[in-house]
Amino acid sequence: MLRDSALTIAFTIACGAAWCQDSAAPPPPATVPVYKVTVVERSLQAVNYQYRSGLPTDIDFRGTVLLSNSKGHATVESKRGRTDIEAKFEKLTPPTPFGRQYLTYVLWAISPDGAPHNLGEIVANGSDNAHVHVTTDLQAFGMIVTAEPYSAVRQPSDVVVLENQIRPDTLGRSEPIQAKAELLSRGQFTYDRQEGMARNAENAPKVSMDEYEQLLEIYQAENALGIARAARADQLAAETFNKAQAFYDEAQRLKSSKAGMSQVVQSAREAAETADDARSIAVRRAQDLRVAEVEQKLAQAREETARAEADAARAQADAERIRAEADAARARAEADVATPPPPPPAPPEPATPPPPASPHETAAAGPASAQSRAALLQRLNSVAQTRDTPRGLVITIPDSGFANTELRQSSVQLVARLAPLVRQPGLRISVEGYSDSAANEPAAARRAETVRGALAARGVPNAVFRSFGDESLLTSNATPAGRTENRRVEIVISGNPIGSHPLWDHPTTVTLK
Repeated sequence: MLRDSALTIAFTIACGAAWCQDSAAPPPPATVPVYKVTVVERSLQAVNYQYRSGLPTDIDFRGTVLLSNSKGHATVESKRGRTDIEAKFEKLTPPTPFGRQYLTYVLWAISPDGAPHNLGEIVANGSDNAHVHVTTDLQAFGMIVTAEPYSAVRQPSDVVVLENQIRPDTLGRSEPIQAKAELLSRGQFTYDRQEGMARNAENAPKVSMDEYEQLLEIYQAENALGIARAARADQLAAETFNKAQAFYDEAQRLKSSKAGMSQVVQSAREAAETADDARSIAVRRAQDLRVAEVEQKLAQAREETARAEADAARAQADAERIRAEADAARARAEADVATPPPPPPAPPEPATPPPPASPHETAAAGPASAQSRAALLQRLNSVAQTRDTPRGLVITIPDSGFANTELRQSSVQLVARLAPLVRQPGLRISVEGYSDSAANEPAAARRAETVRGALAARGVPNAVFRSFGDESLLTSNATPAGRTENRRVEIVISGNPIGSHPLWDHPTTVTLK
């Protein structure tokens, strides 16, 4: 059954095209953009030729709207292991009007699924007629002719100039070609040719057919090298590209030395084929590089996300720990407030003061308390810097040891190490809060109360706290550093076990006779 083929095309014509310019057209730019002809939709019939039927069959070619006057005829015969195709074409004008990069025509066999097979180059003679005899291993296929920049292409361009047309007497079963995008991808051959390299076929001198074929093959090799270079093959597939360049240089040398058509054509075709290999390698490697770059960016993003999540987890853990410590300190403070203070002791009855100690008793008690005081001072200094004063042994928690009125972690650890050292019978613990001004005295009181609560929670229940406000400044309040130094809490340890004299104070006993 005969089914007409439909061809719908959309094309953009660059300003460098000679056949579409008018007299008012501006001069061409420094580089000449090539045509981009895009086949949007076409319906092509494939024929399943009868295997080894022994009967050749005929099929026609008709020109598309790009080359409507052209036509052709082919005889197809299925034989053992191959299918022979002998085709003839008429009015196959030069392809350069479609774009200056198009130098030749290629006959394609397209499988029913859309896989293209390059059957060979079509070279027209001086009368625009051409004849080819080719074979293919396909059994069912349709045929098209496209304009190409060189004959060694592996994918058809969008410039389809002829397509097969089934005749009423064509033998075989016909079926539409359902082109799959992954099989019939378009050839990517767009690049800019320098204006100085552009050729005007209308002004070219007439040459013999042999000379024409040599020039045509050399120009195709030049096109293939330019397209490969545009795909960065000279960088991504340098070895193969350099090999193609060497073949091209050899073809030029052979032509200059008039070595003969066959040698020139052979070297030029090797140059075009090798350049197309280099282009394919470069395209594949460029895709691999893009994939690797995307994967590297994804890996970096995953690492950054992991670090951010780890930092967030640590920050949350720190916040929960600080909140727990604050809640515990607040609970202890509330418990201390809720516990009523013990009743004040009854005033002592007046009694006769005890007789003064004899010099022998003082001498006996003094060394023992001094030794205890020195030993405790040494242990306290291993926890924090301790001052030996007439009030007792004094440890200072500075302003930096508090977060507002709550103890920081370092101060909590200091209190925890201090508590076992002062849990001795007879020792008195006084926690005194100091501020830099009367306005900050309530904060000083709450700080002292917080420290007393921390000591009580660690087994020192007899500690008392008091607030002295700004009564005892360590330094001037004239500077921020001085005010910070004046804001502090002092823990004072005193009592009979360590005596009432600092170690640096040596009293002298005078006996009157």
